[in-house]
Amino acid sequence: MLDAPIPFPPFLAELVEELYGSEIADGNADAMNDLGSLYCNGDRGFEQNYERAAHYYQMAADHGSGIARENLGYCYYYGRIGAPDYEKAFFCFAAGAFGGRLVSLYEIGDMYRNGLFVEKNEREAFCIFMHCIETMTPEEEHCVAGPVYLRLGQMLLDGAGTERDPKGALVCLQKAESYLYDMVAAGEGFYLPSMEQAVEGQAAARDVLKLRLDGSAQYAD
Repeated sequence: MLDAPIPFPPFLAELVEELYGSEIADGNADAMNDLGSLYCNGDRGFEQNYERAAHYYQMAADHGSGIARENLGYCYYYGRIGAPDYEKAFFCFAAGAFGGRLVSLYEIGDMYRNGLFVEKNEREAFCIFMHCIETMTPEEEHCVAGPVYLRLGQMLLDGAGTERDPKGALVCLQKAESYLYDMVAAGEGFYLPSMEQAVEGQAAARDVLKLRLDGSAQYAD
């Protein structure tokens, strides 16, 4: 389930980089972003190198790639090329979101939820997450639904940015678990902690609902 891609032998990795280089010379933004991702992830025989990854992401972003802006945002957000820079991350995600990238948009939601660069505004975060669910296409669903349902479930459970709704939280967290399971099964193992959070959140929601039922029964007696 979590098998890593088989790395290329050194000569083949060199050939792949050469082929990407040819496409990059022709201005292919997808090739710039893809090569950046190989360096960022350390995949297929490429040594992990965040500086080189950011270089190619920036190059692709300058050529109009929304996903490259998003990837560059993660480099700044997680401090992969120095200390975390939430201001630069925010503007990278904003550019990706304006370009129609829902993953970038929910990262903007995270920044409002946690007060990173922008003033903390849980209501704004909740509205952004809801917008992601309401507007996602079938193509976006596989990479958006799981993380966003997790966030919605957590906020509904805590009453953060919205009225507390443990039943609605349980529904969202069940959906989150299902979507996140599919992402992990497809090889995106870094979503495993998120899937576990969805499971733990369901247990917490059920505890609240049980207390409410017990209280109602006691009142009825």
